[in-house]
Amino acid sequence: MSEFKGIPVVPTAARSGRKYVTPQGITAIKDGIKATANTAPLPPGRKPSWLRAPMPAGQRFDAVRQTVREHRLATVCEEAKCPNIGECWNAGTATLMLMGEVCTRACRFCAVDTGNPRGWLDEDEPANAARTVQLMGLRYVVLTSVNRDDLEDGGAGHFAACVREIKRLCPETAVEALTPDFQGALEDVETVVDSGLDVFAQNVETVRRLTHPVRDPRASYEQTLAVLAHAKQHRPDVLTKTSLMLGLGETDGEILGTMDDLRDIGVDILTLGQYLRPTVNHLAVGRFVTPEEFEGYRTAALERGFLECVAGPLVRSSYRAEQALARNNAGLGAGGVATR
Repeated sequence: MSEFKGIPVVPTAARSGRKYVTPQGITAIKDGIKATANTAPLPPGRKPSWLRAPMPAGQRFDAVRQTVREHRLATVCEEAKCPNIGECWNAGTATLMLMGEVCTRACRFCAVDTGNPRGWLDEDEPANAARTVQLMGLRYVVLTSVNRDDLEDGGAGHFAACVREIKRLCPETAVEALTPDFQGALEDVETVVDSGLDVFAQNVETVRRLTHPVRDPRASYEQTLAVLAHAKQHRPDVLTKTSLMLGLGETDGEILGTMDDLRDIGVDILTLGQYLRPTVNHLAVGRFVTPEEFEGYRTAALERGFLECVAGPLVRSSYRAEQALARNNAGLGAGGVATR
């Protein structure tokens, strides 16, 4: 194994919570959160039956993975250890993660690697992203990214370039941009919103009280609300969207209060899913929300005027995003559980 100043250079694998160096020379923490001696162990026993997802496999899954590798793209499906990767990739869809695999923030729920890319960007990424969308024949693509606080504009210009190139090559493809908060710089929000996208998303992630310690200190509940509000004010024709993880210790009143805050600023689409602890170094799960509870939260959201609320134990912010406006909970069965 090669080393850089005594730190392992591991192109494809490293121990969770340990420091390593990427092939681009970026020092990063694998899975985002450093390993410590006082981490709570994973609890014994099996997860509830409604949280079991099949192992990713299949011809379509392999084809999508090959396309992503060929064009040097990172996907949030892989980096965030999404439980739906097999289902989505076998359907020929993927969420593309832009601007590399190393995030400048360390949110305690997220398994994306953390470090300082020091300005590194793949200048070929807009063309590669567009070509991938074309090769996959996507009608709807979700673009997301790591936080890039090391860039002057937070990566807004690069994000917008990717949207424009996809729209140029695949004009019939709808594009959703799930963006960083750009540290609240509203001119950077406008750069992305004006790029030709169809849906602008920025995740609030959790209720106000739990924002810290769940999210990195540079993020805030108010900052996310301000970003979403400005996106809607700047381009009322663009749909706005956000997501909440449940099971971190929030109360029903806090969930409903967050819904009210989001509707007050005109957010159109909400997704609700179960928080799942990606490694022992991340926050522990407070509770497992039942399918019946998810159904009740979805009903409450629709009563508040959201165009759609996709809710279920394994729902993630980009889950079956192209179906969001079908108003059928993205085709999920009772309680937001997929029928297999």
